[in-house]
Amino acid sequence: MPDLYSLILYCSLFVSLFFEVFLLITYLEAREEIEKEVGFEGEALNFPSVTVIVPCFNEEHTVEKTIGSLFALDYPNDKLSFVLVDDGSTDGTLDTLRKFEDNSRIRILSKANGGKHTAINLALEKIDSELVGCLDADSFVMSDALQRIVRHFGDESVMAVTPSIKVHEPSNFLELMQSIEYRWGIFLRRMLSSLGALYITPGPFSIFRTRVFKELGGYREAHLTEDLEMALRLQKNRYKIVNSHNAQVYTVAPKNLGALVKQRVRWTYGFINNALDYRELFFNKRYGQVGIFILPIALFSIFSSLFIISNVLLNFFDKIFDVIARYKVAGFNWEFSFPSFDWYFVNTGILPLLTISTVSLTFIILYLSIALSDGKFKFSRGILYYVALYAFFVPLWLSRALFDTVFRRRVSWR
Repeated sequence: MPDLYSLILYCSLFVSLFFEVFLLITYLEAREEIEKEVGFEGEALNFPSVTVIVPCFNEEHTVEKTIGSLFALDYPNDKLSFVLVDDGSTDGTLDTLRKFEDNSRIRILSKANGGKHTAINLALEKIDSELVGCLDADSFVMSDALQRIVRHFGDESVMAVTPSIKVHEPSNFLELMQSIEYRWGIFLRRMLSSLGALYITPGPFSIFRTRVFKELGGYREAHLTEDLEMALRLQKNRYKIVNSHNAQVYTVAPKNLGALVKQRVRWTYGFINNALDYRELFFNKRYGQVGIFILPIALFSIFSSLFIISNVLLNFFDKIFDVIARYKVAGFNWEFSFPSFDWYFVNTGILPLLTISTVSLTFIILYLSIALSDGKFKFSRGILYYVALYAFFVPLWLSRALFDTVFRRRVSWR
């Protein structure tokens, strides 16, 4: 049994290290392309017509600010319109939306609650613009984001463009921790874009060619992760998705642990089950990097992360219990002396080498992630919270999502 345990640990660390090296190599190869995107200052565009859909359910406290951020977009008014869809809200969301009913660029729809995908699909039936996107009612888009996204559609092969997503005004330690995690996500999605391997088109301001929905159909329930399923459907049909990392959108992050775990259980559960639905993509060279490498390693990482983090936490608590046991037997030793160091006792085995290498590359990628998303690296409290606490929370949603999948339990949105 210990041999099997060691084998799993070695494999998990090796795959993690391999993927990190792969990301760094991709970053080095894509650096010139990234620098060109950073230098974009709104050069001449054809400005295709765009419709932005805002699906709403009980978002009375944020939707007005969301709409305000859309009005502030630096884009010709005659080329930009909005469809606001109330999905059977039970609060004052619909009343808030009706404040904008006299605006000629806005169309307001109301329906019985059926889920986000049904709200978007209702709006899709009403539009005829060249491009269409969605903005969640708790998200806020930067004024230059749409121009930065639209420039990618100059490539006729591009069917969808995703933005960079950041946490809106983080204040408590959970939000600050998530703000660093989101920066990590910005780096990852930009690297996957270079590989043609994006497998999610996030709800906050992903923009599509409208013909995508005419050719592939509308959104599906998709285990409550319709944005992930849509991206996998695009990949299955070999439609190109790219990321515009300078097109920034801010979203409201969960403020307490219960809400965070529930959100991440839904995300993880959705990925696992959508991956099972699209299992024909796995290890299929027809789908390039996303099929051969990215999807398999993303699925494997759920199990490996749960194993590695659980192993680290078990060792941590084992040492804590050991200290407590020694204290009960011998009391507290008030004598203090500096520890001695001898190279002879340094463990030079494979496991410590893999661990140190993996942790070192993690910090390098963390540095690059912050530098890429913010333009430069700046130390913050969020980094401390992320490094010190994130590993304690991850097993909560990974284990629950796996449990719900194995026992075919449905997760809820709220």
